[in-house]
Amino acid sequence: MELSSDKFIKPAKLQTAVLFMVFNRPDTTELVFDKIRQAKPPRLYIAADGPRGEHEDEEEKVAKVREIATRINWPCEVKTLFREKNLGCKKAVSESITWFFEHEEQGIILEDDCLPHLNFFTFCETLLDRYAEDTKVSVITGNNFQNGCWRGDASYYYSKYTMCWGWATWRRTWQHYQGDLTFWPNWRRSNSWLKQTPNKNERRYWERLFEKIRAGQIDTWDIPWIASVWYYGGLTATPNMNLVSNIGFREDATHTISKNSKFSKMPVKNLGMLKHPRIVERNVEADIWTFDYHYGGKNLRFPYSWIIFPSRVIGYIYRKLKSIL
Repeated sequence: MELSSDKFIKPAKLQTAVLFMVFNRPDTTELVFDKIRQAKPPRLYIAADGPRGEHEDEEEKVAKVREIATRINWPCEVKTLFREKNLGCKKAVSESITWFFEHEEQGIILEDDCLPHLNFFTFCETLLDRYAEDTKVSVITGNNFQNGCWRGDASYYYSKYTMCWGWATWRRTWQHYQGDLTFWPNWRRSNSWLKQTPNKNERRYWERLFEKIRAGQIDTWDIPWIASVWYYGGLTATPNMNLVSNIGFREDATHTISKNSKFSKMPVKNLGMLKHPRIVERNVEADIWTFDYHYGGKNLRFPYSWIIFPSRVIGYIYRKLKSIL
């Protein structure tokens, strides 16, 4: 693979707008906001869901978070979208991103538990400008889950997997987002879907999730986002070193509740000299690894599927009993 190189020097001033999505965790918000403060974006959009009435002290936490996120001490244009009522994860996040791209052609997106290396901002800005007109690239992520394996000869590779613990994209891509996956029933029966997921286990894994989204059984925005990017044939530029650490794995999280997850508080590093691949081409080997070890695809194959089957049955029974009692 041929390469081109750029000296990866942090620009004197970040030119790209940042969307910062917050909710009810002052401690993680303060840590992430400190990184944003150091990056000094010229335009900062702050979106916050409203408190849930059934949770004690949440109004106080929400107010504290909003106060932290608006401590602007650098020249910056600030816009806020503060909800009075709670919309839930799916609507609150997706509508905030839509609001962001009503004002911006491209931008960087961080949630209140996604702690970036400062290099993340430079990486995103460089690639946002480079691929602004290249519709083959739909997303830029700051996440790397390859367990130290460097993919290709460049500083980043292209994946079909759209990771969103710190990421960036364009209005041209987000306009394709469909939270209710209206295209899914027809797409599922198409050759395009078979080509997208040639592996049977992977195909079944995503089919189950997409069906749950269609049925309204999962309150999340990121699964429809993955499906939307795939449907339009987009790829995600993925750094060969992890640039963002999720510090939100704990009991008060919406989805990432396991403090013992191997993806919790992963270390971040500087990419250094930036080398671009000349050819936009998906790294299939990296994607196989991602499905096997990030999404648990390895456990769906024999003999792993037989080994973990008893624990799955016990877990299913436990969840059923818990819902009844």
